[in-house]
Amino acid sequence: MARMLTFEVFRFNPDVDERPYYDTYQVQESETMNVLEALLEIQHEQDGSLAFRYSCRGAVCGSCAMSINGMIGLADKMLTRNFKAKILVEPLPYLPVFKDLVADMKMFWQNIRKIKPWLAPLEPVPESEWRMSVEEMRRIEIFGSCILCGCCYASCPVTKRDRDFLGPALLSKAYRYLYDPRHTRAVELLDVLNNQEGAWGCDYIYNCVEVCPKHIRPTDAFVAVRKKLVSKFFRSLGF
Repeated sequence: MARMLTFEVFRFNPDVDERPYYDTYQVQESETMNVLEALLEIQHEQDGSLAFRYSCRGAVCGSCAMSINGMIGLADKMLTRNFKAKILVEPLPYLPVFKDLVADMKMFWQNIRKIKPWLAPLEPVPESEWRMSVEEMRRIEIFGSCILCGCCYASCPVTKRDRDFLGPALLSKAYRYLYDPRHTRAVELLDVLNNQEGAWGCDYIYNCVEVCPKHIRPTDAFVAVRKKLVSKFFRSLGF
């Protein structure tokens, strides 16, 4: 028998409300319902003012990242059958709120621009393609899978205390370019990361590993980048 689900949803419009509050909605559960589908039903049939982000509905774009019963993840990936009948839905923590479940990702995007996450290729440009070995490709492939959903950023305790911290997703992106043999800005990128806001800021709590919807291990990127920085330092001393 299908359950009747109770959703407690975070509400806040900073242009109107003095403080956040919660609204309660009832939704009839279907067999394969995910949290995003439930929110869409609430928006379409009960409360058109409810605001949240979504796009692909297939755990690809990452725009529907939010907190669900205290667990950070993608609403289109979290099935309601894995929760009790009462579900608490809130925006990503540690971030300002535009409205309701829509977190302000401005700082996240400002930080990612600092690492210039695009390929600066070798010259001259080949007529057909740059060739990479299978080993080289495998080394960076998983870190290229990051969809920039912000789940790791919003779950990181360092982000909470230091708004200038670049965050796990950005170090994962940085790793992808540092170890790409076609990239020409590795030295410049290392200089950007060589500070407490970059490679040296991680406390190794591993929240980022737990919440990543693409099963990336950002802490491995922190370790690898730190090793590169240490090697660069000793080379500069002539070792």
